[in-house]
Formats: sequence, structure tokens, C-alpha cells
Amino acid sequence: MEMKERIQQKANDLFRRYGVKSITMDEIAAQLGASKKTLYQYFSDKDELVGAVVQETIDFSRKTCDDNRENSKDAINELFQAMDLVQQIFSGMNPAMMYDLERFHPQAYRIFLDHKNKYLFDVIKANLKRGIAEELYRPEINIDIIAKFRLEAMMIAFNQDVYPASKFNLADLQTAIIEHFLFGVASLKGYKLILKYQQERNKS
Repeated sequence: MEMKERIQQKANDLFRRYGVKSITMDEIAAQLGASKKTLYQYFSDKDELVGAVVQETIDFSRKTCDDNRENSKDAINELFQAMDLVQQIFSGMNPAMMYDLERFHPQAYRIFLDHKNKYLFDVIKANLKRGIAEELYRPEINIDIIAKFRLEAMMIAFNQDVYPASKFNLADLQTAIIEHFLFGVASLKGYKLILKYQQERNKS
């Protein structure tokens, strides 16, 4: 693995575990067994490294999401695959990471917000339209309202006042929020299909 990839991977591991603010370039260098000078050969400062880590996570998320959408059997199956992606991305993540981005690395946070407010919003709207067309979601849904609700519901999982990390697992929170969303938009036909997919998941 190239040194730049190693730096990003180690930074990602540490940021996810401890949050961004508490991890210094010195700590990353020490964990890699390298000098801080080596890190600065590839990244001009911590801001640039944080931005690279965020962008890499977003790129992975988009590719996996696009693949899932293409290969899913229906709108509900698409969201069950999204739950698997959520478990992969958020498992072991410290919820403080999002606050640290917003407070101390606004440029990296803007990268995330752009992804959330454009890409994810469009994906959710497309899923809602698909589900309605497949008669799995209720036809009277206001797509714009519910899509924005879904986006902001995702963000509440990072709120430590509501869901302290000492009591709640971030990946499990996000999965529960998706399931709640699904049952809320489902038609009777969709409700039965959700139960079917849940049973299949529990068996596996």
C-alpha cells in the first residue's frame, strides 16, 4: 500500500474511534511509525487530511449505494441493502466525529453537507418514487417533505444530547431509523414485504 493510502487509512481509523479533534498529526505519525514530516509530504495540514478521509468515505458510500440501487429487487430491498451499508460505515464510529467536523473542519463538513443535501436527497426521492410506482409505498406521500424528513432523521443519531454514545450504538441507531422510516411510508403490500425481508435477514 502506498504511504498516502496508509496515512489516510490510519487517520480514518483513529478519527472514527476517537473523533477528529483529539487526534493530532503527531498521533497519526506515531501510529504509523513514521515522522510527522512524512505526513506533510502528502498532506499540507490536518484540514487537508480530514477532507481526504471524508471524501474517500463519501466515494465508497456512493459507489456502494449506486450498485445497490442497480441490483436491488425493489424499493424496499434497496433500503435493506442500505442498512447493510450503514452497518459497514457507522460500525465503531464515534458520533463526536460529526460535531468535530462541523466545529473544527468546516471545509470537510461542507463536503459532507453537499453529499447529504444533493446526492442523498436525490437518492431518497428516487427510492420514494420507485416504491410508489411498485405500490410498496403509500401513493399520497409528499415526496419532498418525506425525503427531507428522512435526511434530518439520519442526523439526529449524531446528537449526543438525544442519543449519548455511552448508551446507543450509532450503526444500530441508523438501522432502526431506516426501519422506522420504511414502516412509515409502506403500503399494506409493502408492510408485508418488509416483514418478509426482516425474517430473511434474521435467518441469515
